[in-house]
Amino acid sequence: MSTNRLEAFSDGVLAVAITLLVLNVKVPPTSDHDLAHQLALRWPEYAAYATSFITIGIIWINHHAMIGRLRQADHAILFWNLLLLMSVGILPFATSLMATYLKQGHGSDHLAAAIYSGSFLVMSLMFSALNRQILLVKSDLLAETMPEQQRRAIFKRAVMGIAPYVIATALAWVSPYATLAICAAIAVYYALPRASGSP
Repeated sequence: MSTNRLEAFSDGVLAVAITLLVLNVKVPPTSDHDLAHQLALRWPEYAAYATSFITIGIIWINHHAMIGRLRQADHAILFWNLLLLMSVGILPFATSLMATYLKQGHGSDHLAAAIYSGSFLVMSLMFSALNRQILLVKSDLLAETMPEQQRRAIFKRAVMGIAPYVIATALAWVSPYATLAICAAIAVYYALPRASGSP
């Protein structure tokens, strides 16, 4: 199968997911407090939105680079790509959950944070699995021959984000704020020009 259709479909899904994020950012209701106070109270929405937006944006950039290496795609690559897109598609829900429950307490904030970082973890696992399929399992489908050492180096960078997401998910039961901070830090790291692979 041509990679053009694969990229076009993937771009559409990623565009919808990134657009849905902003729908979770609500205008504060009118109240006795001034607008600045109301906006400040809703900082979890903005933090979760920014983190998820940057992360999906980085996935889009790295997905383009990853698929761009292919000459053509087979059934296994299409399947792993669908799983990756499914994991990205859940991020708007997880982001809304995090933004809503972060300041609620009563244990709900811990669960919301675990689901939020867990969603990023699953996405990172799916991205790494697709990268592995392309670089190591089906390297004969690459557009240009690439030395195995180079392919493994690219894959190694792609899986680096998995461990921090595991830590962030585990820490959700201790501090949801730490979880959000780690997820944001991962997004910032992979937004840097020198970082490549996958969040």
